[in-house]
Amino acid sequence: MSATLVLAGIVLCAISGLPALAHRRAMLLAAPLIIAGAIAGLAGCALGLFAAPAIVNFPWPVPGGAFQVRLDALSAFFAAPVFLLAGAGGLYAERYWPATRGGAASVRMFFGIMTAALVLMIAAANTILFVVTWEIVAVTAFLLVATEHELPETRRAAWIYLVSSHVATLALFAVVVLMHAATGTWTFAPIPSSSARAVLWLALIAFGIKAGLMPFHIWLPGAHASAPSHVSAVMSGVVIKMGIYGLVRVLSLIDGAPSSFGVTLLLAGIASSIFGVAFALAQHDLKRLLAYHSIENIGIIVTGLGIGLVAQSHNMPSIALLGYAGALLHVWNHSLFKSLLFLSGGAAIHAVHTREMDRMGGLARRMPATAAAFLAGAAAITGLPPLNGFISEWLLYLAGFAAITRPAAAAPVLLLILVVPALALTGALALACFVKAFGTVFLGVPRSEVVAHAHEVPPSMRAAMAPLLFACVFIGLAPAAVAPLLGRALQIAAPRVAGAANLTDLLQPIQTAAVIVAGVCAIAVVLLLAATRGARRAVTWDCGYNEPTARMQYTSSSFARGLVAFFGWAMPAEVHGPRAFELFPGAAKFESHVPDTVLERALLPSLSRGERLLGYARAIQSGRVQLYLLYVVLTLLALLAWSAQ
Repeated sequence: MSATLVLAGIVLCAISGLPALAHRRAMLLAAPLIIAGAIAGLAGCALGLFAAPAIVNFPWPVPGGAFQVRLDALSAFFAAPVFLLAGAGGLYAERYWPATRGGAASVRMFFGIMTAALVLMIAAANTILFVVTWEIVAVTAFLLVATEHELPETRRAAWIYLVSSHVATLALFAVVVLMHAATGTWTFAPIPSSSARAVLWLALIAFGIKAGLMPFHIWLPGAHASAPSHVSAVMSGVVIKMGIYGLVRVLSLIDGAPSSFGVTLLLAGIASSIFGVAFALAQHDLKRLLAYHSIENIGIIVTGLGIGLVAQSHNMPSIALLGYAGALLHVWNHSLFKSLLFLSGGAAIHAVHTREMDRMGGLARRMPATAAAFLAGAAAITGLPPLNGFISEWLLYLAGFAAITRPAAAAPVLLLILVVPALALTGALALACFVKAFGTVFLGVPRSEVVAHAHEVPPSMRAAMAPLLFACVFIGLAPAAVAPLLGRALQIAAPRVAGAANLTDLLQPIQTAAVIVAGVCAIAVVLLLAATRGARRAVTWDCGYNEPTARMQYTSSSFARGLVAFFGWAMPAEVHGPRAFELFPGAAKFESHVPDTVLERALLPSLSRGERLLGYARAIQSGRVQLYLLYVVLTLLALLAWSAQ
């Protein structure tokens, strides 16, 4: 029954955009179809989390392949947010990207196909089917990113995404071939330890690129910023999680992954979380800021997996359980609050027609519902109680504290001590970043006439945010309710440690604390509203001026300047402006930009130099056959000389 419902959801999502190709009026069917598919799929996932694995086979004349769908607790756990975000995104798109806007039909068609392929990839029991659906997701996501292809920055982001995706696909090919050589089958079968090392390192490349883990993140900021906001929500919420799913699925097939791989995941996760939020602090573009926070949260998830592997390798099942549980729960949590942020941030962009935060301001009074949704998402992503982000991060804190109190142990275990300060630094930087983002976008006074006349988005766009907001609050206040679901997924992801402790008992004290914090916050809000009733209103940050203007407010760059400068050794800023002001200065312009260190300072310059070097090779292409024969003779002589040694 569970597999049947999930398959029905896949089919409904896949065909949801097809009526739009026939006629503009038929485009109205897209949202009901994808919402119906989401409801069916969520029902199937709910059953699949508790039922025995269900396998469905269909004929498929592909050599080595089999259209075999297997819904177990782990695949149901990862598929559930896909269906939820697909339904929310389909509803949001009705007014955000209406039928009268260019590319509306293709956006709906590719969005539905991408959603269906995502779920089918998660449920694939055959590695050939997994690769095929992986490629469908990559191509449809590329077409969605390139929706506004008339813009140069959009074309650039789409091509970088496509190239990165196909590099990941090449690595995935190698993973699948090595798995087949080790197991003799094209299904996801247990991998012998003798072949595990090569499979794991190639899997880290393939799935690390898909997840946007540093330094494989080069495609992510541009793609998420350029795509339509509901597509960005799905890409950030669930598409990058396919990298996490692939990594977890491969790890579940290996009995005893090497500790060195866990250390690599731990250090890569810590680096991604800290530098992801550092780059986010330097952004002026609201969607690029949110995109870099995806890198940060992928780092937190990978840190949890690293904790689990290191602790499991050194016979510490209770710490391993905390690491794995925190990582998997953060998969759900990040899907919820990041999608909420992209949808609410996209609503603000939709209202003012710009992504530049320094051109916004004062939107909370004009868009109160959108501002409340963004504020809730910001509180959740920074790990503040009583919302869901606090719960999963607190599990990782507990793992770090347990490692600190552990007696003398092996060197890899000592690295777990880094978890607590790394999470604390990441959380503090994330809090500063969202104070900057919320303050610049929603507080203060409008910075332009367009913003001054902005109004709240249509009800359907606000309704799309409601289930995400509810889920953030529910998991934050009642984490013990999701403990059984998390436990079922852990039984497949990490069977050796899944029974180390009762997750409900672990989460019950956190739930009690969260409820108390929620009560205190509610009382504080009521008292604050009562105290400020009738108070005189003034301009925020007026700095003592009698006649302040919108330009006198803090900008996003000025607010974060000190923190960005602190990380200047890793992400130096490019500043363009007057070197010194004269006594009677004329018109001046100031601009600052922090380029991505990996993409813009390392990779692209290296490729450019390589292209110039290859250009010198054209000199030997004279077009004369005699010279080409000479090249052949010289090559043969060189080979003979080398073989004679």
